[in-house]
Amino acid sequence: MRPWWIWLLAMLWLAGCAGGGGVPPATTDGDDAAGGGEGERYALSSDAYPEEPPDVSRVPDAVPRVEPPSRAGNRPTYQVWGKTYHVLDDASGYDRRGIASWYGRKFHGYATSNGEIYDMYKMSAAHRNLPLPTYARVTHLDNGRSVIVRVNDRGPFHSEREIDLSYAAAARLGLLESGTGRVRVEAIDPEAWLAERRRPEAVASSSAAEVASSGAEPASPPPVDPGAVYLQVAALGSAERAGVLRARLQASLTRPVRVTGEAGLYRVQVGPLASRDQVDPVRGELRRAGFDEAFVVEGAE
Repeated sequence: MRPWWIWLLAMLWLAGCAGGGGVPPATTDGDDAAGGGEGERYALSSDAYPEEPPDVSRVPDAVPRVEPPSRAGNRPTYQVWGKTYHVLDDASGYDRRGIASWYGRKFHGYATSNGEIYDMYKMSAAHRNLPLPTYARVTHLDNGRSVIVRVNDRGPFHSEREIDLSYAAAARLGLLESGTGRVRVEAIDPEAWLAERRRPEAVASSSAAEVASSGAEPASPPPVDPGAVYLQVAALGSAERAGVLRARLQASLTRPVRVTGEAGLYRVQVGPLASRDQVDPVRGELRRAGFDEAFVVEGAE
């Protein structure tokens, strides 16, 4: 068994590698973040791994979608520690290589720069210049692993690093042990991304690939039970989009997923659930998969 001081030195070294996202609410997009108070969380030595980390190897990529710019976090310029940073008007064509770091427990549960709450178990990231939110593909140049993250925060501010990844994203890329790594960051155009997946051949291949990656056979829609409980994730006007979403959910969840409705409105629902006691656990699974809004319906609704 290794002496306790070896583990302590290792933790301090890793904490120094992880660095920098999560602009504190008091200084978001404005005053110098080094002014004490919440800014104390910027001290590199205070960040760390979660005490009892869950298995995040199967946390799915963020799913690009068209969103309006965040009301917070998108001023043309902002200051942190006396340095001025400029926010891009548009992420189109952004493609850079640089060093990625990650940020974890120190910022978990605190407000991000756009006002959302940082969850280190989701596929998110912090960037100094990209507009919020931006979806980006991050590729580890040393091992070829790739993830899609949603940039909703500002950072890193401790060096010339390119991007700060959430704990889950860093774990998927294999960056936790080294603390940093060489990456490529490519902004994703959500409209183009969605249009590509609306093509019939893309729908078929995407659905098959996502179901195959889950290690499970496609689930057939269960028969309607008037008393059954479902969680509705979306109501879409396109059968193809509903099918793609169903396949993505089925690949990420351990529950059956169905598409119900008629021409013009297709409801994507998770279930049936055995009882209402399962609603909160399933909502938790959906949040971890990137779907924060879901509501309860019963039977054939």
